[in-house]
Amino acid sequence: MSFESLGLHADILRAVSEKGYTTPTPIQLQAIPPVLDGKDLMGGAQTGTGKTAGFTLPLLQRLMSTRSNKSKPTIRALVLTPTRELAAQVGESIAEYGKYLPLRSTVIFGGVKINPQIQKLRNGVDILIATPGRLLDHVSQKTIDLSHVDMLILDEADRMLDMGFIHDIRKVLAVVPKEKQTLLFSATFSNDIKKLANSLLSNPTLIEVARENTTAESITQVVHPVDKKRKRELLSFLIGSNNWQQVLVFTRTKHGANKLTEQLNTDGITAAAIHGNKSQAARTKALANFKSNNIRVLVATDIAARGIDIDQLPHVVNFELPNVPEDYVHRIGRTGRAGNEGEAMSLVCVDELKLLKGIESLIKRNIPTVTLEGYEPDPSIKAEPIKNGRGGPRPQKKTNHRKPNGRKPNASNQQQRPQSKAKPSNQNRQRNTANRPENFGNR
Repeated sequence: MSFESLGLHADILRAVSEKGYTTPTPIQLQAIPPVLDGKDLMGGAQTGTGKTAGFTLPLLQRLMSTRSNKSKPTIRALVLTPTRELAAQVGESIAEYGKYLPLRSTVIFGGVKINPQIQKLRNGVDILIATPGRLLDHVSQKTIDLSHVDMLILDEADRMLDMGFIHDIRKVLAVVPKEKQTLLFSATFSNDIKKLANSLLSNPTLIEVARENTTAESITQVVHPVDKKRKRELLSFLIGSNNWQQVLVFTRTKHGANKLTEQLNTDGITAAAIHGNKSQAARTKALANFKSNNIRVLVATDIAARGIDIDQLPHVVNFELPNVPEDYVHRIGRTGRAGNEGEAMSLVCVDELKLLKGIESLIKRNIPTVTLEGYEPDPSIKAEPIKNGRGGPRPQKKTNHRKPNGRKPNASNQQQRPQSKAKPSNQNRQRNTANRPENFGNR
């Protein structure tokens, strides 16, 4: 079936053709007709299968068929994304597919000055792509009117509806009309997310092109066991010995991303980091340099990497496994896009074996394990709890204990510092290892 058979506007088809697309992907083929019919929808497809166009094309079509005669456009379609990068990507997609249409769109997110955004909103837009935080900033400042929204689209819905975003989503729902079409698109949908989404949608059509929470067959996956302290050494070896020129590397924390970037540059491998603490200008520059091959490695955290869309990205490396198994699907989905082949490697230490089991349980397959010569893990090292990273235990806040009169307690009343424990001998370490149920040999 072709795009022409879907009943899209001639100017939309012209833009699609200029991008070189002739046949809809499965998610587009199944999602576009019900969206054009005005139905609410939950669309699940593997990352890189064209789900952005799956809502962009019918969105443009519906807005063209219900055009207003007002001299200044009003916001009729609102697209929410979890990250700035994904918002920018969706904005580019809408601009490309709608370049021959008399529709205005703009993107707003945090990390940049708000006044230019206010001016664009005053000039009028039909389609707004936004991150929840900056959108609510405009709502609180009364610089935006969402009373005419006919379509609400939540992209990367699994993360948008995760506990970290649900409160902002509900605040947005409170200021948009109740009568509207709502779409949720994502690469993964857990049962809990489906229940939550059903409370936001009205008789939604559920489309899952691929089996739930699966990874693309075009991606070769492998696990390299290695001690935690030798991960950076192994990563530099893999990049250098294989002459990789474009590698996306994931860490669990922002600090870890910065540290690894510095170490790689010290090793002579050009690298840049992208995460939430970076300014928008720095994030944009790092991504642009990576896409243009000015740097070989982009080190990213999970949230910042949402929306990174690079044609034919060959390599993704999990320097650290994610705490949330679904994030593994999103991570490696940055490669092997649109049917291209890709390679995803995970450097796994003994601390992460439980995380690996969770990932394998989610994707319903065992990931091949290849131990590289010279980087064999030390079997005497015991697993330690993983404390940092999204989804992991949060560090406790420091409590400033005070007497009723407001003065700090005397030093004598403060809790004594625990004495450091003596390190176990090699013999004890080996004995503890023998009793440990989990190691790479019996996973």
